[in-house]
Amino acid sequence: MNSPLVRRKRLASEVRALREAMGLNHEQLGKAVGFHRLKISRLETGERPPNVTDVMKILTALGVDGERWHELVRIAEDAAERGWWAEYGDDMGPRQRVYADLEAGATSVRTYEIFVFPGLLQIPEYALQRGVQAEGGRPPEYVERNIEARAVRQKMFHRPGGPEYEVILDELAIRRLSAPPEVMTAQLQHLVKIATSNPRTSVRVLTVDARISSYEVPRSPFSLFSYPDPGDPPVAAVDTETADLVFTTPDEVTPYVRRFDRLLDAALSVGDSIELIRTTADHLSTETTP
Repeated sequence: MNSPLVRRKRLASEVRALREAMGLNHEQLGKAVGFHRLKISRLETGERPPNVTDVMKILTALGVDGERWHELVRIAEDAAERGWWAEYGDDMGPRQRVYADLEAGATSVRTYEIFVFPGLLQIPEYALQRGVQAEGGRPPEYVERNIEARAVRQKMFHRPGGPEYEVILDELAIRRLSAPPEVMTAQLQHLVKIATSNPRTSVRVLTVDARISSYEVPRSPFSLFSYPDPGDPPVAAVDTETADLVFTTPDEVTPYVRRFDRLLDAALSVGDSIELIRTTADHLSTETTP
């Protein structure tokens, strides 16, 4: 399936452009269709799944017909679709739902992480540790369901024909303990296994002494998503302390693409990165062995 969120953003942009080309504001278009202006405004934000029948009426009022009409209706149908993650409801957590949505139908995902391992590469024990820390006031059942949803998300992502996955890990993420030593060791070993067995996944380490072009040190973790339909916007999702910000316009996304490329140039090679991760795991394992 295509990412409903991405298709909503595209539909919003397309409808806005059509409306503006006709010189109409929200209220004028709403009157032409028999809708309140807020319904038009909400459609153009792309925050909620659209009503496909409403979209058909709006497109007709905007003079869209033929193949173009059918194309935009197909996008609206994709935008209204419910993904597998909807079955988990609130138990999956709003932040993880965003990423599951963005991953749907993506051809490539590029991720930079500073302090922890990406959710798509976490083992259950590590995910449990992170979940308990992040959801301190939640009941255990919530954390368990969250981890269960993460496992399904990983299976969907790493399915045959799934996206290419390019990961840059800051050295802090592999050296600083973000879980108990025995869990951290197992997580590092899992990372080596994935990086050496899955040809669609590459992992590079950005060392603390890496020289980044223009000294453009990133301020936060972020991910980049690309899709097969050239009309769908590339996406940058930026991880902040309280929320994940999703950007879809070129002015917003391009700086993150440039930043990732510079981090990639400064990072170790795949081979050297795997060796560093393996050595770190071995050293930690020796420390924790009775």
